[in-house]
Amino acid sequence: MTTFVATTKPLPSALKVGLSRTRLEVKQFFREKEQLIFTFFFPIIFLGIFSAVFSSSDFFDGKVTAATYFTPGMIASGIFLTSFQSLAITIAMERDEALLKRLRGTPMSPQSYFIGKIGLVLVTSIAQFALLLVIAGLFLGVDLPTAPAKWLNFLWIFLLGTASGSVLGIAYSVLPKSGKSASAVVTPVVLVLQFISGVYFVYNALPEWMRTIAEFFPLKWLAQGMRSVFLPDGFEVNEVSGSWQLGTGAIVLTAWLVVGLVLCQRFLRWTRDDSV
Repeated sequence: MTTFVATTKPLPSALKVGLSRTRLEVKQFFREKEQLIFTFFFPIIFLGIFSAVFSSSDFFDGKVTAATYFTPGMIASGIFLTSFQSLAITIAMERDEALLKRLRGTPMSPQSYFIGKIGLVLVTSIAQFALLLVIAGLFLGVDLPTAPAKWLNFLWIFLLGTASGSVLGIAYSVLPKSGKSASAVVTPVVLVLQFISGVYFVYNALPEWMRTIAEFFPLKWLAQGMRSVFLPDGFEVNEVSGSWQLGTGAIVLTAWLVVGLVLCQRFLRWTRDDSV
């Protein structure tokens, strides 16, 4: 008599499923031309515009060109677009389309879903940053840093900025009532933060009350941190505080990361409020 023993193949780990989800998210992202152009090329286009408009002007008594000064802000803006804005809009749309509800009915864990989203942010942010640097260096005359210490600073600023922007985007995705309203709810917030955080203007030239508001939000510290990497040595004397304040920036970005995680845990919804 033959005895058959049933065996159960263990499910793949959350990380493995999340990495597979990342590949799917990246493919979907590059298929969406509108999202690709707005999120991926928006900072690059604006850098080119500002460099052309201010091509005959030097900033801070000729110490840097317009392209050099605005490059750090555009890098920070790009990180914020690919993390906060992109996730806040796409997750709201996926909830409205009941995609999140269907995913909850599969063996894929919520951790794998968010690994896929954060993996998408990392891939697109790195690609966007690399392309922006190529254009800035080859066509706009921006001198890239060579000191290893500056690139180490860039690494932790980039990772901390990406992480905080991602969790805040996930948390903010609960506010849009529908997928159609997501852009209208998210985009104005991003634009306001860009204007008051030293992305589109010289930060020192902004009114004091704007700078005070900006100091509470992560984009200001992300942009200032990037200026510490890409602007010349000693340029920190031109900051409002007279220094790069990297320690303060790290504290603020970390605080927003923790706040975002708490908000995600407390308020994240997988279905619409009116769904059955």
